[in-house]
Amino acid sequence: MEIKTLEFKDEKLFLVDQRKLPNSYEIFVCETYKDVDFAIKDMVVRGAPAIGASGAYGVVLGAKEFKSLDKDAFTTKMKEVLEVLNVSRPTAVNLMWGIKRMRSVLEDNIELSPEEIYEKLKEEGNKIAKEDVEINKAMGKHGNTLVPEKATILTHCNAGALATVGFGTALGVIREAFYSGKDIFVYADETRPRLQGAKLTSWELVKEGIPCNLIPDNVAATLIRDGKIDLIVVGADRIASNGDTANKIGTFMLSVVAKAYNVPMYIAAPISTIDFDIETGKDIVIEERDEKEVTHINGVQIAPEGVKVYNPSFDVTPNENITAIITEKGVIRPPFKENLSKLR
Repeated sequence: MEIKTLEFKDEKLFLVDQRKLPNSYEIFVCETYKDVDFAIKDMVVRGAPAIGASGAYGVVLGAKEFKSLDKDAFTTKMKEVLEVLNVSRPTAVNLMWGIKRMRSVLEDNIELSPEEIYEKLKEEGNKIAKEDVEINKAMGKHGNTLVPEKATILTHCNAGALATVGFGTALGVIREAFYSGKDIFVYADETRPRLQGAKLTSWELVKEGIPCNLIPDNVAATLIRDGKIDLIVVGADRIASNGDTANKIGTFMLSVVAKAYNVPMYIAAPISTIDFDIETGKDIVIEERDEKEVTHINGVQIAPEGVKVYNPSFDVTPNENITAIITEKGVIRPPFKENLSKLR
């Protein structure tokens, strides 16, 4: 089954509205860059690669909106577009990476007319989207070499087609293993508080016919302890140059248990997720989200009125807890600082 998380056509960006899954499949249409900014912030679209591609298309929509202005006014407005989209969400480095690519196109073609610049930006947005699918499929093939026959795999959050333009990172590895004929079984953490595992990953797995069980987050440690997990594979929102990895909250906890019981912990992420400008995970900004994500489920209040909430969206797994990082260029093993630097 092909899942088109995002598609740019008819001068609009069409996004699968991930707030609505799994109960309904709806498309959110972005006609302006502010629509894209909202979609990223409100998690209509989520997952680092998908956010990066969406941000790039947001720049395209900004150029479409302002291309009728004179050159100076267009340039001023485009600076505003880039600034707004660059901070839609703070942790996923693919967003900044995508915006940086679009900024380069804008600067390299500054002598052209606004209409011509718009066309150049659209070409780059389409290129980013196409590359993402190709990159994910390459990661899937590299990652599949790490998956034993009859493997039982644990994954956390959603790093599937819905987190990318298509195919997926961590779930792309799982897909490739399944497509290659391996008799695999998947445990998907529900991933509180937004339940991306329950709502999204399990939806993808069921659609694909991949054997799976959905589990509460607090079951994972018991399965690992009891020898029922052969490997863990998750995605990433930002990887420091030393291999420290920011991913959905709860990933660090899994890594600690996995290390204690000698279960391999794999990160699947494109090279664009590696932030070579930061040394360690301590430099990664961790987004904190609205308290209602914890106190409410689907709009129903489950916690007492007035209770204080701490709701970080991500945590950082130290590199010593990571067995390997799966990229489109191959499987990277420790020492991560040395080996990741070869990918620059």
